[in-house]
Amino acid sequence: MRSLQSEIEQRGARIFELVDRHPESLFSKAGFYQRMMALSMRDEQFKVQMFRFVDVLPSLRKSDDIVQHLEEYFAGMRNGFAPVIQTGVRVARIVPWVSAFILRRNVSGMARQFIAGKNCGDVMKTLRRRRAEKIGFTVDLLGEAVLSEKEADEYAARCLDLLECLARETQGWTDPLGKNSELFPVVNLSVKISALYSQMNPADPTDAIAHLAPKLRPILRRARELGAFINFDMESYAHKNITLELFKTTIGEGEFKDWPDAGIVIQAYLRDAETDLRNLIDWGRARGTRFTVRLVKGAYWDYETIKSRQNGWHCPVYFQKPESDVNFEALSRVLLENESIVTAAFGSHNVRSIAHAQALADELGIDRSRFEFQLLYGMAGPIKHALVEMGYRVREYCPVGELLPGMSYLVRRLLENTSNEGFLRAKFSENVSAKELLRDPKELVRQNRANLPEATIPAITEDRHHKNGASIESPPGDIYENSPLVNFVYQESQEKMRTALREVRNRFGEKYPLIIGGEKVWTDKFTPSVNPSAPKEVVGYVAEAGIPEAERAVNAARAAFDKWSRTPFEERARLLEGAAAIMDRRRHELSALEVFEVGKPWAEADGDIREAMDFCRFYAERMRQIGRPRLTQHVPGEESYQHYWPRGVALVIAPWNFPIAILCGMVSAALVTGNTVIMKPSEQSIICGVMLIEIFKEAGVPPGVLNFLSGRGSVIGAHLVDHKDVDLIAFTGSREVGLRIWESAGITRPGQRELKHVICEMGGKNPVIIDSDADLDEAIVDSIYSAFGYQGQKCSALSRLILLEENYDRVMERLLSAARSLRVGNPEEPGIMIGPVIDEAAYRRILDYIEIGKSEATLAYQAKEVPPEGYFIPPTIFTGVKPNMRIAREEIFGPVLSVIKVRDLDEAFEVANGTDYALTAGFFSRSPANIDRAKAEIEAGNVYINRSCTGAVVGRHPFGGFKMSGGGTKAGGADYLLQFLLPRVVTENVTRHGFAPEETPEYRDEFLWPKR
Repeated sequence: MRSLQSEIEQRGARIFELVDRHPESLFSKAGFYQRMMALSMRDEQFKVQMFRFVDVLPSLRKSDDIVQHLEEYFAGMRNGFAPVIQTGVRVARIVPWVSAFILRRNVSGMARQFIAGKNCGDVMKTLRRRRAEKIGFTVDLLGEAVLSEKEADEYAARCLDLLECLARETQGWTDPLGKNSELFPVVNLSVKISALYSQMNPADPTDAIAHLAPKLRPILRRARELGAFINFDMESYAHKNITLELFKTTIGEGEFKDWPDAGIVIQAYLRDAETDLRNLIDWGRARGTRFTVRLVKGAYWDYETIKSRQNGWHCPVYFQKPESDVNFEALSRVLLENESIVTAAFGSHNVRSIAHAQALADELGIDRSRFEFQLLYGMAGPIKHALVEMGYRVREYCPVGELLPGMSYLVRRLLENTSNEGFLRAKFSENVSAKELLRDPKELVRQNRANLPEATIPAITEDRHHKNGASIESPPGDIYENSPLVNFVYQESQEKMRTALREVRNRFGEKYPLIIGGEKVWTDKFTPSVNPSAPKEVVGYVAEAGIPEAERAVNAARAAFDKWSRTPFEERARLLEGAAAIMDRRRHELSALEVFEVGKPWAEADGDIREAMDFCRFYAERMRQIGRPRLTQHVPGEESYQHYWPRGVALVIAPWNFPIAILCGMVSAALVTGNTVIMKPSEQSIICGVMLIEIFKEAGVPPGVLNFLSGRGSVIGAHLVDHKDVDLIAFTGSREVGLRIWESAGITRPGQRELKHVICEMGGKNPVIIDSDADLDEAIVDSIYSAFGYQGQKCSALSRLILLEENYDRVMERLLSAARSLRVGNPEEPGIMIGPVIDEAAYRRILDYIEIGKSEATLAYQAKEVPPEGYFIPPTIFTGVKPNMRIAREEIFGPVLSVIKVRDLDEAFEVANGTDYALTAGFFSRSPANIDRAKAEIEAGNVYINRSCTGAVVGRHPFGGFKMSGGGTKAGGADYLLQFLLPRVVTENVTRHGFAPEETPEYRDEFLWPKR
């Protein structure tokens, strides 16, 4: 008996023999698409620019815009294709309307390579041709990016319409093979689950299924009546678990429990794919009815790897393509070994994978009519025809839709066809031998590992896909990497958060002391901290400090300063790293506290804790880099070293909106630089302050080095700001208070020994400009999040949306629909985006501003349904706003968005820069020239291009503004610690009787006495 590998090679050789009779037009030399593919595979820069141009082209309305973008993307290229491209651009400029027509026609033709038709009538022409070739179909509706429930409802309606049309147009059609045809209905529709609900949140599968199931049932019901098949498509990893659960929930219901004509996708490039598949099979056996699994490699590899790296998550996909191929074969075996309950549909263009499935089915005695092969429309035509000739059932995956919604699909196909590891490129473009293409992928994995440097192998081969996706293990060397966000895709992470919420709630009403000089201090008064979602609930009480406690704290900090300032910086850095480790251990507890005390949604709360950990670790690393004295110049006979001393006693006054992150950031910067600290959190977030002092005490902060006061800012805050023994004030908060501190600190008090230094970070009136060529799927999502995430209570939040006349109507239609779909409610529920504002004063102030807006501008949208209890403000959008109106100039700090219409980009930049603030700003565009202009002209401390204008990450996005937004400091930046230090230079003449050392080290040990 021959080995499985021998059978695979024989079958693969037969497929290649048949394939070679029909060349693949996709990689031929003729045609616009083919030439573009050839250039893309030879030049990475051209590939990137070409994909970006293809992406933007459908959104360009004018011929001049098309030619302008063509020039911006390609005219500056410096490679072998540059002369040809530059000539083309010059010709295009002479007759732009002709050139634009040709370009649009060619790109449309490129799209038609992969998109089977615009609508049912259009696609039927293709399906009839395929029927003549004995190839079946599954139709997929493009346009999965839905921003609103209106768009989601439209998608569901289109699915039903498409089902009706396909059933009507294919009446009388039969399965090409005939045998076992009951397993393979003629009409087959693939449904994108994410397109049915715009507010799908991976952390809240219960809510998602509650909204998705009612929209799916009519589609499933009608499909059953028509004898059609419904396939649940799989998309990004974030939606995987919800999709699996939805499939089991709906298909397992009474009316569908005995219906076999439903299926779901499993993606072999996912590390947990086998677990998911086996769970599905167990579910299927319990259900007692056959179902189908389409096994694919996966189409979102680039997205998944980028997203994981950005968030610090363990990547859910295999890094090497051969690993995915190995897994595909392992999953093929699982499917075929369970053929009695599951029908397999093998979705691959890889002849090795196809031949493996064929050989394995034969080995297991499974007739070839009981499974099928699925291949993408427009690709691998010769392979499809070869499989048909060999007597296998072939189904083509046919996307249907307009070009604009189909761009993301088109780009995925372009990436696949130009990938260095793509099978079709290897076979049809690079003519790799059949023997090489049919090698066992296990051999390729072993070979790849053997060629890798030994140190990198564990990172690639180990399964580090931990369920919470979070770890703060330090990377090797001195490279700083951000702490991961918790990945709420995983049920384990969701359960940890729910447990933490229960535990924190059980501690409601507890009383906490002040901490001064390492001792607990109680007073006669207590300040309550309430839950803004339910103001009758008291999260906790903290002793209220008065002037005597403030004086005691200053004395304790001053007394501790001498020793702490001369503590080696390494010890101080380790203190911060210890605090970060404790935060990581208590991460869900701290997040849960923020949900209750300041109304943060789950992900926002976790992001705050992540930022606090990052501040500690980043500043520890930075202190190690600047802590040692450094030689100023190499001069014979003289040593001159610059180093830093701490300033003294630091007063830290923090806001409530990032109650642990900002407080921790300012405290950790002051501590690691050798200052002693009096920490005063906002009155609305005092329990978060209690937790932070607990963490630093556990980490080992000495008595008096960090002191915790809680009390009214107008009393103890003002007293400490004016105090002669406070040397440094680090403040984040409102413009009003910040300017008062700035002014007061400039007055020298009797007995004051130092000029007070103020680090002052205040608010913003942040603009976002949406250019005429912007990707609206991205721009609307990010603008909605920037404006309404955490109720608009971020100093970085979007408050002025600036739209060009040219695209104003298009943007507003989708913006308003998206706003209408937002979920407002108690942030204890994981899928909530908009919770309460912080307190009654904020609630009344924001409502007053809404009334001002109604008198100045036009109320375009205001949510109707908000919880009756708590400080909930409905998301509100004003149009007809002019730059000089109060709602366009004054910081509101709530979920209120002003939309300003402008003539052109000149006016857009003028309006964006026309306020007193300069904190954050955003710009959405796909024009390289306009992007360069925005980078150069927008007045803001943090300018974000094609992403939200909130969510700065420590080290990656040093944060802070200028004008009335702050003094130009950058929290989380490389130079931030210098604000807490005094530079000092020590110079020594090292010449003795004409002799001096030949070499002087660049760094030396700290100047400490007595030496340790």
